[in-house]
Amino acid sequence: MDKHSYLSNGDLNAIEDLYNLYKKDPDSVDYGWQKFFEGFELATKNYETDYSGDLNFDKEFKVLNLIDGYRSRGHLFTKTNPVRERRKYIPTLEIENFGLEEKDLKTVFQAGKEVGIGPATLEDIIAHLKLVYCESIGVEYMYIRIPKVVDWIKSKLHENSNHPSFSADQKKHILDKLNEAVIFESFMHTKFVGQKRFSLEGAESLIPALDTLVETAADNGAEEFVFGMAHRGRLNVLAHIFNKNYSDIFTEFEGKDYEDKMYEGDVKYHLGFSTDRKTKSGKNVHLSIAANPSHLEAVDPVVEGVVRAKVDHKYDNDYSKIVPVLIHGDASIAGQGVVYEVVQMAQLEGYKTGGTIHIVINNQVGFTTNYLDARSSTYCTDVGKVTLSPIFHVNGDDPEALSHVMRIAVEYRQKFQKDVFIDLLCYRKYGHNEGDEPRFTQPLLYKKIARHPNPKKIYSERLIEEGVITAEFAKDIERKLKNKLDGELDLAKANDTQKIGSHLNGSWKGLRQGTVADFEKEVDTKVDLKKLQKIAKTINELPSDKKFFKKIEKVFNDRRTMIAEDRLDWGTAETLAYATLLTENHSIRFSGQDVERGTFSHRHAILKIEDSEEEYSPLNFIQKKQGRFQIYNSLLSEYGVLGFDYGYAMASPNDLVVWEAQFGDFSNGAQIIFDQFISCAEEKWKRMSGIVLMLPHGYEGQGAEHSSARMERYLQLCAEGNMQMVNCTTPANLFHVLRRQLKRDFRKPLVIFTPKKLLRYPTCISTMDELANGTFKEIIDDELPVKSVETIAFCSGKIYYDLLEKRNEIGDKSIALVRMEQLYPLPSTQLEKIIKKYKGAKRLLWVQEEPKNMGAWSHILRHFSDFDLEVIARPSSGVTATGSPERHLERQNNLLEDVFKYSVVNA
Repeated sequence: MDKHSYLSNGDLNAIEDLYNLYKKDPDSVDYGWQKFFEGFELATKNYETDYSGDLNFDKEFKVLNLIDGYRSRGHLFTKTNPVRERRKYIPTLEIENFGLEEKDLKTVFQAGKEVGIGPATLEDIIAHLKLVYCESIGVEYMYIRIPKVVDWIKSKLHENSNHPSFSADQKKHILDKLNEAVIFESFMHTKFVGQKRFSLEGAESLIPALDTLVETAADNGAEEFVFGMAHRGRLNVLAHIFNKNYSDIFTEFEGKDYEDKMYEGDVKYHLGFSTDRKTKSGKNVHLSIAANPSHLEAVDPVVEGVVRAKVDHKYDNDYSKIVPVLIHGDASIAGQGVVYEVVQMAQLEGYKTGGTIHIVINNQVGFTTNYLDARSSTYCTDVGKVTLSPIFHVNGDDPEALSHVMRIAVEYRQKFQKDVFIDLLCYRKYGHNEGDEPRFTQPLLYKKIARHPNPKKIYSERLIEEGVITAEFAKDIERKLKNKLDGELDLAKANDTQKIGSHLNGSWKGLRQGTVADFEKEVDTKVDLKKLQKIAKTINELPSDKKFFKKIEKVFNDRRTMIAEDRLDWGTAETLAYATLLTENHSIRFSGQDVERGTFSHRHAILKIEDSEEEYSPLNFIQKKQGRFQIYNSLLSEYGVLGFDYGYAMASPNDLVVWEAQFGDFSNGAQIIFDQFISCAEEKWKRMSGIVLMLPHGYEGQGAEHSSARMERYLQLCAEGNMQMVNCTTPANLFHVLRRQLKRDFRKPLVIFTPKKLLRYPTCISTMDELANGTFKEIIDDELPVKSVETIAFCSGKIYYDLLEKRNEIGDKSIALVRMEQLYPLPSTQLEKIIKKYKGAKRLLWVQEEPKNMGAWSHILRHFSDFDLEVIARPSSGVTATGSPERHLERQNNLLEDVFKYSVVNA
């Protein structure tokens, strides 16, 4: 029987039988019934009869069921919508639906103890329940499966009937923050007519609520906050929570150019900001808000990554010190899949951040889309139930209720380190932006909104009626703020340019912005040979007291043999790159699907003990003082996980942060992160990142979804030295490009198109000396006699080995195979030198295994415009690769034949 269903008289015998079982053995009934009977016993404690005597067992149970009904479904019957009638739900909470009658209203029931008011009449119990669950606040929490959490929430709700108890001074402070929010928007509307600002009007209660959040969290141990939010209300939050100067905001509206001519900038409601603030209780806190694109919710995983980086490095794994706050829209939280991905990360070892406070500005419209067309779920916040998070629904016209809920939410997060959701039901005074006409699509709603007073007016009148303030007080604070805003606008008009602050402080101190010219310089990535040999020995010796799977032992035996014979494969060189950085006190974070072992079983960074599944990480046991190596198999997500790791890299520039796609083909699941953050954040927002992206790529007959990382798409994003694209062909070059990432005094994202076939390819090997004393080679020239070369075939990646095999097979010495290891920034000077070196060459080829309309060809063509270059590639295609192994081999052979038709051997 479902405990939450309403009981009929016929159910009572079954309940009595269950109760008898419970008395004999509480664990013989499920948890829900256990709690139900505990409530019953509490209600009847000290009653001078047993349940079968004068105490009305039947009615007491029915009252307890009524109480449970309010706790489970009271949120459906609240007064939380300021401008719309609530939808109707059945069954209602009328007493008749619980087997009770009007004559029971004056009866005293012991069940009143269950809600903290002691024995009480049914009438008083219902009045209390309505106050707690059906006024300006609705609460969903009874699905939570941890008893102590449920009990904690109950105690908070029944305390003072879930109604705020603010002092006169606190109420004035709430009014002051409301005044700031409302007058700021009104001022902007009159001074910058027609300009988009995505105002907060209709949801201004958010400002005192966020103020309460910061103050309460600081009093509960928090020292830092990282916010993520979209455009709606962002300027108001920047002005009144982050204390960004009004004049700086107004300058952005004046449309002045930026003082930094290398900075492209972004619209004002996308910009990030950070500040230090002292709370009313004297605590110093740091607040930052992440820059974000128009792509709603895309910033969510980025914020979480930033927070986790700071937890790991700044706060010594103390999650209570830093709080992530995500402010959503009602349409986007319900519609954007990345929200679900982020919610699923909340308790995962590699991604948890100690609980996020989610706030939804629920204006009940998504651009022009009505809420009924925007989701199938009852509430936009139903995604929160995935992780059994408590959800509060609050009327945006009641700022005290919202601040009250914020206090509870913050205390919950700090105590339990889990997510909590606040659904702020409000409205949007204008259209999606201030120039949009909402009456085209919601005419009736906007008739109501046009007549509806703003939250400040409603709250001011309430405080006047309570005798907390006078009408003159309300007018005075409004007048003072308007005068201040006028003065700040005058300052803004006097500014010639927009000032852009530097982000090179904190963890970025000592670093600088890189330039295109920096890529012409060789970077010292060498490692002492003896040190390297010692590290190689250490990380490949497994502890004798642990029993490993025999195939794992063979992998490490093979690595030791390779080291002894000085022929290092891809996995060994990759691991040595990480190990050397760790010994230099750099930490490493690596995440993605199946990365611990590696999709192709080449990495084995985490080893499982055969009998216990205990984990052992060789890279964390190199030497006593070293960086921390963290590698996590991610949830099956690209978008959310890459966003998280990008945020982590942005906050920890001295770490090597790596995200690897299971196959490069799947990386387009995270395309928004590539397009809106990784490729352009430095130009838009002056935010740099050194994230490394490994995208397995190579044509080996595995079909359209296991062949191509869509190299062409990433190369198309490249300009002005914004990123690095490499397609290495030797383990040594991989070793050096990974080390190079932390050996320069600037940071740029690095995309590595990694191989599959080459991971164990017999000739794809390097020596210890090449690792110890080499450097990253942007181009690897051929070793043929210069005079014999008639054709230069430029290529990149695995195709080089296919070409080399064919050349060796036919004994050709006329076609030089020149490997382009770095595709961007293109090493133009080195390329020109090579072309001049082979001055007797009759032709230049670009050879690629991808179809002609894909791969690097269009990129190479743009940069090789001064040379007559012929392309040899698979035919142009709408699909990356064929699913037929036979056709794959046929096209591969055709490609090779097209190259070697120029061989003098075939002449």
